[in-house]
Order: sequence, then structure tokens, then C-alpha cells
Amino acid sequence: MPRNFIDAVQGTLDFVILKRLSWGEMHGYGIVHWIRESSAGELIVEEGTLYPALHRLEDRGLIEAEWGVSENNRRAKFYRLTRSGRRDLAARAADWERYTKAVTRMVRTAPGGL
Repeated sequence: MPRNFIDAVQGTLDFVILKRLSWGEMHGYGIVHWIRESSAGELIVEEGTLYPALHRLEDRGLIEAEWGVSENNRRAKFYRLTRSGRRDLAARAADWERYTKAVTRMVRTAPGGL
């Protein structure tokens, strides 16, 4: 698999995580559940994929975490967006709009047509 494809998938996961956290803090399991539910089961992110993404975003200063108690009365790490994360999310959202519009144009182009 080409590296740029892996980067695109990783970037999409980061974008989705930032978007969800823009609405308020959430623990990792809640993010996994939200991705599955909000995509009608089309996107399933394993915890082994999610937590490296959360750590990467935390290392970049886009999110921060604090230990708390979940709705199941269990200890959980809750993640929230930082100011830097909000700025990054806005830039990613603009990039996403341009990217999806470009891909949609290509997919809808007739053979030989521009």
C-alpha cells in the first residue's frame, strides 16, 4: 500500500477525532462508538488504531487529556480539543471540502470529458 494512502487514512482519522472533540470531551471508547454509530456502521475503528492517533494528536498539542470517571463508573482518560486543535480542525475542514469536491468532480467526469 503506498505511503500517501496510509497518510490519507491516518489524516482522515485525525480529522474525525478532532471534529468529535470539537463538541466536547470524550473518552477513547466513546470516540470509537461515535465513529461507528455516526457512520451507520460503515467505519469501524479498532482501539488499537484509535489510541496511537490520540497520542499523536496529544503529542502535537492538538488535544489534551485528563483522567476521570466514565458513565460506567470506570476510570477513563478524557480527551478535549486545545486552541491549537481548533485552528487545526478549521484548516483540515477547509482542506477536506476542497479534496472531496475534487474527487467528486473526477468520479462524475464522463470518459474523455473535462
